[in-house]
Amino acid sequence: MPSLSAARIDQCRERADAALIGYLTVGYPDVQGTIRAGTTLIENGFDILELGLPYSDPGMDGPVIQATGAHALAAGTRTRHVFEVVEALAPLGAPILVMTYYNPIFRYGDEAFARDLANAGGAGTITPDLIPDEGGAWIEATTKHDLDRVFLVAPSSTDERLETTANACRGFVYAASTMGVTGERAAVDTTARTLVRRTREAGAARVCVGLGVSSGAQAREIGAFADGVIVGSALLRALGDGQDRLAELAQDLAEGVQGARA
Repeated sequence: MPSLSAARIDQCRERADAALIGYLTVGYPDVQGTIRAGTTLIENGFDILELGLPYSDPGMDGPVIQATGAHALAAGTRTRHVFEVVEALAPLGAPILVMTYYNPIFRYGDEAFARDLANAGGAGTITPDLIPDEGGAWIEATTKHDLDRVFLVAPSSTDERLETTANACRGFVYAASTMGVTGERAAVDTTARTLVRRTREAGAARVCVGLGVSSGAQAREIGAFADGVIVGSALLRALGDGQDRLAELAQDLAEGVQGARA
């Protein structure tokens, strides 16, 4: 079975669009609210969704995602709820990736997690704290169940690390183009463009950028050189103001990536 996220990115590229990828924390504001929010994003132009599994030690997440994760955990959100949300959203047609630190996968069991995610209709995972060298069991499980596996690269990644990561990814490579935790940024600098170029030179066919995008204008700027634009904190902040505000921001972002690669 071909990679679902790769196929969607390629479809966008044929239209000269950058793929628009949105992150939501499962359980924020509640499980049903996550399903409504995911539906809103897909209906308003998002191509791929990332569903964040809330985690008690989110060392790489910025304050907005940390706060939503703490809210979800306090409300009782667990791994099974993530699979429920995947199952609810997958029929809408956008590839659904679960973004999770590796510890919850390890405790659940690599094989069991991959099996249950595939059975729910998920397209794959993003594992920000797992490197390919230490991901043998997970690579084996995702291969068995035809799941995409997305690893991260950063500006500090060596050329050797970029090549190893590009070879291990299925779907796309996630370029975390700023050092430090995630979160919204006021402006786009040249670091992201350089990292995308280096990652492509290392063999990656598709590189998507997470940079704290918060507007259509920023999405267009990044979409001019990246295959996909990843948005997280800005969506969660908008969701805190209600579904209407989320839809408004989604429309602005979707307009930004249209024709961005022309």
